[in-house]
Amino acid sequence: MTIIAFNRYWVVRWPWVLINLLVLALLLGLSFWQWQRAAEKTQTLARIAKWQQQDAVDIARLTTINAIGRDGVQMDFMGRWLAPMVWLVDNKMVNGRIGYDVIIAVEDVSASDPVHGASQEKSAALLVNLGWVAAPTQRDFLPAVDIPAELRVQGIFRTRITGVLLGTNIENKSVWPMRIQQVDIDSLSLQLNRTLVQGLTYQEKNSPFLIHYRPVILPPERHKAYALQWFLLAVAVMVIALLASARKHPQGIEL
Repeated sequence: MTIIAFNRYWVVRWPWVLINLLVLALLLGLSFWQWQRAAEKTQTLARIAKWQQQDAVDIARLTTINAIGRDGVQMDFMGRWLAPMVWLVDNKMVNGRIGYDVIIAVEDVSASDPVHGASQEKSAALLVNLGWVAAPTQRDFLPAVDIPAELRVQGIFRTRITGVLLGTNIENKSVWPMRIQQVDIDSLSLQLNRTLVQGLTYQEKNSPFLIHYRPVILPPERHKAYALQWFLLAVAVMVIALLASARKHPQGIEL
């Protein structure tokens, strides 16, 4: 099929038109997705910065904050480890080495009865990511972890923690520490037989393990650069397609 426009002959071959449109739609979609990611990262950084300007909270204060608005809250309180539960999140690479993130559940020390030294009631507990520990050379073995009975929890609370799960989440259900693929609040709460706040606190100070967590890995500017890159590729595809179909003279054109 031939179209005459702008003093040129344009050869239109529908299979190639459909292919070009699909590629163009894919590239524009990737550009839009990266632009959305940049907007999300900007909002996340702004929310974290806002919480950093406010006083840190304990578990009781955290539970009074609207669940949607908790993300990025700064935590600071004395916590008691709910022994013997220790979960090791698998396949965490730091500085080129494979290891585990160490997860424990804690309760606020101040939630205990100061007279009898026992909890008046089972208040909500909190999961804390203490940091990273290297994996042994043999996968059949888990690293030995030494958890203090009490520790000062100082970190950032995040609500978006669930990733893509491939296979079984919990591997060794009867042995502590327990290897898991990702942090699932509901299943860990069942194991603990205790209500857990929906989210995870990442320790930022005074941990016996390597602290490596960053709230944002790629800054918004990087996502914007990727968005521009995909958009320019889309423009290039469109220009190449137009140049390939343009003809100055009708000779050799299939009508």
